[in-house]
Amino acid sequence: MSSRDAFRQQVFGEDSRRKFDACYPEQAQLLDHAMQSHDLLTLDALAKLGTALPETSVEYNPGDLPVGIRPEDVPGNVLSIGDTIRTIDQSASWAVLKNIEQMPEYKALLLSLLAEIRPILEAKTGQMLKPQGYIFVSSPGAVTPYHFDPEHNILLQLRGEKWMTTFPAGDARFAADEIHEGYHLGGPRNLVWQDDFEAKGTRHHLTPGKAIFVPVMAPHHVQNGPEPSISLSITWRSDWSFEEADARAFNGWLRKRGITPKAPGRFPARSRAKAFAWRVLRKISGQ
Repeated sequence: MSSRDAFRQQVFGEDSRRKFDACYPEQAQLLDHAMQSHDLLTLDALAKLGTALPETSVEYNPGDLPVGIRPEDVPGNVLSIGDTIRTIDQSASWAVLKNIEQMPEYKALLLSLLAEIRPILEAKTGQMLKPQGYIFVSSPGAVTPYHFDPEHNILLQLRGEKWMTTFPAGDARFAADEIHEGYHLGGPRNLVWQDDFEAKGTRHHLTPGKAIFVPVMAPHHVQNGPEPSISLSITWRSDWSFEEADARAFNGWLRKRGITPKAPGRFPARSRAKAFAWRVLRKISGQ
């Protein structure tokens, strides 16, 4: 479909919006979408986008990685981003194009999708903040290692298939408090994987026309299917998510000083006091 036609058509139907309303913001949930194709999301268009974006907005690595690899152990990719995407069926790679809203036509696409669910999310977590879009292009069999993300996120599968395994957000069994704190103090988002986690996760099958809502900081990993995959991730933040992030950072500051802090509660609990304390500390230190 053309960009103009895509903006007219409702991508998330009534049933998907109802499911989103029931799961948001704390439960992973499969949804349906009606955007299996789009002229901004072909391989050629994405190769051009990857070349046009700043280098800091492009990440691409070999895709034949173990689930629990450490960030410092991920090897580099010898191809350019454009060649990686154009040859994704052969290059054994995965690529992510970050902050696609830097390009006006992709910003329009992102905001049109978020507009369909904005009334639902704002009724629960307040104003939608910092909308961002990411596009994932993966070779057959590529793995996205075990990690978490600070945004509310809906991932739309557009081409190929993949399996995402999710774990409960805020459960210290799958991401220790110290790891949360370290991440919000500037550390990596890849988590410590243990093989016995697998049986405790929920495995979701994503095919074209399927999407998944992933809660803030819910650990997950992704295994691509036997064909090249294209996925679009639409994300946003909320006052609640920023409070949780700042409270975790403040807890990390306390822990470095010998105090064992209590972890922030998950939604609808708020963390205003610790978040405010961290913001004051940042201001004082000039961060």
